[in-house]
Amino acid sequence: MIDTTFGSGAVATRTTVLQNTYRLLSLTLIWSALTAYLGMLFPVGGLGMLGIMVLAIGLLFATRAYSNSGAGVLLVFGFTGLMGFSLGPTMNHYLSLPHGSEIVGTALLATGAAFFGLSAYVQVTKKDFAFLGGFLMVALIGLLVVSLVGMFFPTPALSLGLAYVSVLIFGGYILYDTSNIIAGRQTNYIMATISLYLDILNMFLAMLRIVTGSRD
Repeated sequence: MIDTTFGSGAVATRTTVLQNTYRLLSLTLIWSALTAYLGMLFPVGGLGMLGIMVLAIGLLFATRAYSNSGAGVLLVFGFTGLMGFSLGPTMNHYLSLPHGSEIVGTALLATGAAFFGLSAYVQVTKKDFAFLGGFLMVALIGLLVVSLVGMFFPTPALSLGLAYVSVLIFGGYILYDTSNIIAGRQTNYIMATISLYLDILNMFLAMLRIVTGSRD
């Protein structure tokens, strides 16, 4: 059961925040898988997808605003549910490829292994990865810029290269975000869940491209 302890002003141990984060993260990932299945059955595109993403961004800001209340938990499920639903067309695409189920399965296993391995490393070593914050932000901005350029000059090599860089960046963010919880810099498990959820989601999407590119 999730302990309803919020924010830095509450009496909460770092262990409690970490445990609550992992519990809520597990539930949101399961929920996202279910909504992704719905997105596969009822795929949307164009303006529909744009509307979903705008709503998801709105929910993200609302979650931050209500992260110190029980409403924040409901907003987390709203946000992650929409993100899962938006994956429907992407999942349909990869599953339609030759050996599509193997591609998706391999990407899921690789993402799960990376998350558990990196999280365990931080917890066992207690190493503080706060120093990665600035570097990861610069790297993420660079990734976005190059990705935008790649939209106008698409090449398989560039796409695969960006996927590998994405895995490194979001792997770094898993180290960074987990370290923030253990070091006590992040005391709100709702916002911690959002951070790790986005790390995992983006790593999974990159893994899909890597596995597909490797097979090609």
